[in-house]
Amino acid sequence: MNDKKGAEILTDQQFLEAIRTGNERTFELLFRQQYSPLCQYGFSFLKDWDDAEEVVQAMFLAFWEKRDSLVITTSLKSYLYRAVHNRCLNRIKHLSVQAEYQSYVQADGSDVYQSPVQELMASELDIQLQRAIERLPEQCRLIFMMSRFEELKYQEIADQLGLSIKTVENQIGKALRILRTELADYLPLLILLGIHVYD
Repeated sequence: MNDKKGAEILTDQQFLEAIRTGNERTFELLFRQQYSPLCQYGFSFLKDWDDAEEVVQAMFLAFWEKRDSLVITTSLKSYLYRAVHNRCLNRIKHLSVQAEYQSYVQADGSDVYQSPVQELMASELDIQLQRAIERLPEQCRLIFMMSRFEELKYQEIADQLGLSIKTVENQIGKALRILRTELADYLPLLILLGIHVYD
């Protein structure tokens, strides 16, 4: 891996092993190779280049921070594209929730303008929700995200992970109980914004 040409012929497994050991040069090579195509892919969903770059950068940051616990069952390229795909869908849903809230406020006869306090509350809620999801046990978090963000049915999740539907149902229930506890102070706002933490 002394030069770019040598690193380019690394297998996915070699890439992952190097990155898991904290090899920053290998990670940087992966970033440079995939950043622009992934941004183009993100742009196809978001129609906003800044948003696409933000999504890809956040994905790579999470990838690096969680390198020790990465579980990749597909090709590395497929994994990265899937991760960007999921984050784009999450971003679109977040924007949709904001739009729905604005429509609600407008229909209610209130001023559509969000005060700094309202914006701060929405931002804080988003941060707390993401943190709460990240604190879920690994399998529980994976199943919850596949259900809520990828909108997969329980049977589809069970088939992909080799689990029983009952296990999937139990893990979703566990995730929701944890999130309700973690976000207890935000439940009224969650309900108002249409973010479901109930079955």
